[in-house]
Amino acid sequence: MRVGLLLDAPNRTNALDELHAKVDRAAEDGFASVWMPHILALDALTALTVVGSRVPGIELGTAVVPTYPRHPAALAQQALTVNAALGGRLTLGIGLSHRVIIEDKFGYSYDRPARHMREFLSVLMPLARGEKADFDGETIRAHLNLTTPRVDDLPVLVAALAPRMLRLAGEMADGTVLWMTGPRTVADYAVPTITAAAQGRPRPRVVCALPVCVTDDVAAGRARAAKVYEVYGRMPSYRAMLDREQAGGPADVALVGDEKEVAAQIRLLADAGVTDFVASEYATGDDAVRTREFLKTLL
Repeated sequence: MRVGLLLDAPNRTNALDELHAKVDRAAEDGFASVWMPHILALDALTALTVVGSRVPGIELGTAVVPTYPRHPAALAQQALTVNAALGGRLTLGIGLSHRVIIEDKFGYSYDRPARHMREFLSVLMPLARGEKADFDGETIRAHLNLTTPRVDDLPVLVAALAPRMLRLAGEMADGTVLWMTGPRTVADYAVPTITAAAQGRPRPRVVCALPVCVTDDVAAGRARAAKVYEVYGRMPSYRAMLDREQAGGPADVALVGDEKEVAAQIRLLADAGVTDFVASEYATGDDAVRTREFLKTLL
């Protein structure tokens, strides 16, 4: 199982310099990958191009770019260009985002999201492979080739939590990105569902991101997780995963404890079939240093 880091998206005026420092440090520490969200701050693909061109070697992933605001052909063209600039080190994570973002902020309909994702992938995937997109759906149409240079494969992962989305990720994409999904849910639900859907195709990549804090004060570590990640407990898709795990909130799926305890929790994910564990570091002070030093021992 490969180990990477989930980076926050800084929104200060020196955001790109700050992001560069984080990616550079992750590469120096030996992490296999870094993953950047795309919400309402930096454009993830643009930022990873700028920063990644200055930091060699490490894989750079989006976790995740929302699909609704972009036509899949436009996103394919952008991602292929970024992948060329990065020498083939991009992994494109995409997702539906959430109704509160897509409808309330962007003004798009969030009706039948699984249909939307199937149609989106029907155009995106052939273009990402260098093939022609020739598709007429209910909401998306495309008939074109791209001449964007292809320097290597462009893996596409789908943020998938609901059963239909996991099946789509297994049937049509290269894997999935999970967030706020605890070890029991990963083992009993997410991995079996996507693996069954990918039957006859290459093994799907399962990227599992979770908060991590190595500390002797477990209560304080979970209290901080509850504060930092509070919003995810209110979003329906993540709430469903927390309910599957019988977790009261995000703090209950955070990996918190001393080195031995956190290592045991991470081993559960590896045993479940996770191919990439991605740590979201949220500790402060000495615990932040301790957490990073522990994560480096996993590499």
